[in-house]
Amino acid sequence: MLSGLPGLIPSVANRCLHKNCVYLLLALWMFSSVSDTLSAQAIVYQASYNVKDSLREPAIFAPGVISTGDYESHPAFTPDGKTLYFLKDSPDFSFWTIFVSEFRDGQWSKPEVAPFSGQYKDADPFISGDGTKFLFISSRPLPGKKHRDLDIWMMERKNNAWTEPHNIGAPVNSDGNEWYPTLAADGTLYFGSDRPGGLGKTDLYRSRLIDGKYAEPENLGRPINSDLDEFEPYVAPDQSFLIFMGDNRERRGDFDLYISHQQNGTWTEPLALAANINSAANEFSPKISPDGKYFFWTSTRNARRPVANRLTTNEYLNEIRSPGNGLGDIYQIDVEALHLKQTR
Repeated sequence: MLSGLPGLIPSVANRCLHKNCVYLLLALWMFSSVSDTLSAQAIVYQASYNVKDSLREPAIFAPGVISTGDYESHPAFTPDGKTLYFLKDSPDFSFWTIFVSEFRDGQWSKPEVAPFSGQYKDADPFISGDGTKFLFISSRPLPGKKHRDLDIWMMERKNNAWTEPHNIGAPVNSDGNEWYPTLAADGTLYFGSDRPGGLGKTDLYRSRLIDGKYAEPENLGRPINSDLDEFEPYVAPDQSFLIFMGDNRERRGDFDLYISHQQNGTWTEPLALAANINSAANEFSPKISPDGKYFFWTSTRNARRPVANRLTTNEYLNEIRSPGNGLGDIYQIDVEALHLKQTR
């Protein structure tokens, strides 16, 4: 109903010959401005992911640009927060490609396929805290390897550009699949793998960086790993806590996010994140923003609400083709929602 006001103003102006009409015109203009404000995006971004007000409840990140009616997931920001790498996935999550967007003039640019992606299954981007290393997984072929699986690949920042991706090799990469690499500040690498010898099909591992080389990966063991599957570990820079995705861990039939704190070298019993973060759908790809203020993750929750009136064809199509339609979207909330403990 309010959308027709901007078009009504010129019509009134053409007919107005009396000062009272001027007042009417001014009132219509003010009402139109208010309606525009009411229909605008509720979250006001001050700079890249920083928002004007606190986010106590989950909010879809950059709706219509980053989070759309497509399946988006796995955000990774550069340390300055001005470049975002993320995934666009097929609806059945069988193919993934890394996209990139730049924050310019107060808004995110139209995402494009990253220069190093677009041909193979590329996923799980992670950028080190100092911005010098870019890790991701890929199905791209490796000379001498007979079968195709998912390995961890790395790029380095040199001369203000990323180098060509290179496979980080054994002992981190195996004949199985490796998933979701993240780095602690001291270079320790955390990742998931379905290599033989785990407690479940997929477990979480870490590999320490010693003299510039990754050591034999250690299974994190119980209580982090279980007889079920654990994926996608995000480790705090100081390794004081770990957030990861568990598959059906509480017999709920979905993926949820869990947190464990490291105390005196031992991981505490993982606890599910708050109910407003974990939903009845799938939650995964946990990340904390470079400035430490926000928690990001992916959710397949359907954010639609019952409608008061019958939808037209265009209205209905817009609803099912917009963010919150049940395909993956990137969500954001204040990091305080994690209730992190000071353990070190």
